Amino acid sequence: MIIQSRRVWIAGQFIPAQLQVEDGRIKKVLDYGEMAADQDYGDDRIVPGFIDIHTHGAYGYDTNDGEPEGLREWMRRIPEEGVTSILPTTVTQMPDVLTKAVANVAAVAESGYQGAEILGIHFEGPYLDMKYKGAQPPEAIATASIAQFQEYQEAAKGMIKYITLAPEHDENFALTRYCKDTGVVVSMGHSSATYEQALMGIANGATSMTHVYNGMTAYHHRNPGLVGTAFRVRDIYGEIICDGCHSHLAALNNYYAIKGRDHAIMITDSLCAKHCPVGNDYQLGGHSIEIRENGLAYLKGTDTISGSTLKSNKGLKILVEEAMVPFDSALNSCTINPARCLGVDDRKGRLVAGCDADFVVLRDDYEVVQTYCRGVAML
Repeated sequence: MIIQSRRVWIAGQFIPAQLQVEDGRIKKVLDYGEMAADQDYGDDRIVPGFIDIHTHGAYGYDTNDGEPEGLREWMRRIPEEGVTSILPTTVTQMPDVLTKAVANVAAVAESGYQGAEILGIHFEGPYLDMKYKGAQPPEAIATASIAQFQEYQEAAKGMIKYITLAPEHDENFALTRYCKDTGVVVSMGHSSATYEQALMGIANGATSMTHVYNGMTAYHHRNPGLVGTAFRVRDIYGEIICDGCHSHLAALNNYYAIKGRDHAIMITDSLCAKHCPVGNDYQLGGHSIEIRENGLAYLKGTDTISGSTLKSNKGLKILVEEAMVPFDSALNSCTINPARCLGVDDRKGRLVAGCDADFVVLRDDYEVVQTYCRGVAML
């Protein structure tokens, strides 16, 4: 199959090109018009597929539900916003719920599904700080434990690839080091860590931060906190929710300007309510949440933000058109940067011969024309 456009994102720029796709991979990248094209997208932009490493659900389904058909439906439909790879993300709950949730992801991955590829599981909690828990259920927050984590990982059949924890509550950074040694990315978040504690977390193996600005110690010029750590340590990754509500547009611009084009990671942190009607009641970690007109989810009856309904293509538009982030930095943050963070950049996050044929066709208004998941058109 030959797909072409006059604007294909190659080597950090748009050029006229063809993508020759075979067996789910990009076999060759050719000059525009070199071969007869099966699909010509004209001036629409072809960019690598988006990778969302922090998303709890959509279409009424939550990772913690542990229901196989709900997960399959989510993966089948999420390419409509350009997502081709994903880490279904848990939220803090009791051990039986979390065990069922991770086992369900493993079972679906093993038995087969269509759509966005499940690259692993993001295990958000339960080893978090009580003060900065956000909407995470306080009754289920636990002390960091290698033994307990091993039980979760066994149920997940090794599919937990990324964990959010509060480093100041990981005694002697034991779980941090264990995860690093077993190939699990450690991300610091929902944390009251000081700048100094965060540096020690990094020294012991943490390589990312969870939704920077949210659920962590704020920046102060005499107490830099976790936000200051994200600014100062430029070669660790940091997720950021790009809906313009969780963080002010100016804060998004500041973050990308400081972090550079290689270490910011755009996430949606979306909940089950994404792609569902506003006003309905939903659950997060066993607690009621409500979706308001601004698209944010709140713990019901409070002003505590509990997540978003952000679509990935809309997040890219907000970054470029409203936060005024350079296009290459914004695009990298939802493609190659998460791929590198997870260690899958040998096949994900870029349009290069040999990589998976994961790409999205975007109009100039960022609407999705078509999404290809391993060479299969999904829309």
